[in-house]
Amino acid sequence: MTNKQLSTKHLLGIKYITRDDINLIFETTDQFKEVINRPIKKVPSLRDITVANLFFENSTRTRISFELAEKRLSADIVNFSASSSSVSKGETLLDTVNNILSMKVDMIVMRHPAPGAHMFLSRHIDANIINAGDGTHEHPTQALLDAYSIRERLGSVKGKKVVIVGDIKHSRVALSNIYCLNKLGAEVKLCGPPTLIPKHIESLGVTVEYNLRKALEWCDVANVLRIQLERQQTKYFPSLREYSMHYGLSRQVLNTLSKPIVIMHPGPINRGVEITSDLADSEHSIILQQVENGVAVRMAALYLLADKRD
Repeated sequence: MTNKQLSTKHLLGIKYITRDDINLIFETTDQFKEVINRPIKKVPSLRDITVANLFFENSTRTRISFELAEKRLSADIVNFSASSSSVSKGETLLDTVNNILSMKVDMIVMRHPAPGAHMFLSRHIDANIINAGDGTHEHPTQALLDAYSIRERLGSVKGKKVVIVGDIKHSRVALSNIYCLNKLGAEVKLCGPPTLIPKHIESLGVTVEYNLRKALEWCDVANVLRIQLERQQTKYFPSLREYSMHYGLSRQVLNTLSKPIVIMHPGPINRGVEITSDLADSEHSIILQQVENGVAVRMAALYLLADKRD
């Protein structure tokens, strides 16, 4: 498929990979997109490789997307759910993983509530690790599929103006997107209530705009984030209705802009809160393309990391 290799044996975060790595993942994704649009969607690329999906936090879309990517590559799959495991009996993360590895697992896809859990594991085990989300830290494959979807719709990411709207403070998607878009040469602006934008975030090479209308007038792409109520220990805004009035996207808002823009959302969508149904399902939206691209991007990441096995 390609003779090039990634610079790393793990995908722990966008922060730890290079622009060349990202472009290699995109080139490989292009090829896998052709595969998943064929009548027979399977290739034998990961035959004899065993992948363990370790999800210590709830997930529907990411988990299904990874599992489908693994099946398309003909990998053997072990699924692990923390709620029904010995973790609930007090077993440590390292013991859990070592027990799984003793069954001859080659690669691990993990979601964990603790930021840095993947980095910790990478220092103690030999298997390749893909971060499927660690707390409020990073979610690298989501950022890759978001950037790939922008490239697919607009031709390239370089020079594009992207605004990320919403709950930046609690979002691992936002952080991974900032790293990824910056590495690919996009301009990034953040927009949301002051209480949901972290202090000193500009040090990551982004600008902040609190007025949604101004941010949308500036951008080519708006990536709308979910309000993560489950991560919020205190109230950051008066009510969802109030949030929606000031930061919710609707077709009505888009119709007032001087140019068309592309709308994205990593999902799951709180319809009527951060985005209205008519806009989410409109021709401006590439939300379903993001989901489709997610499988191909994860196939590319798995394939390229398998190539780094010792």
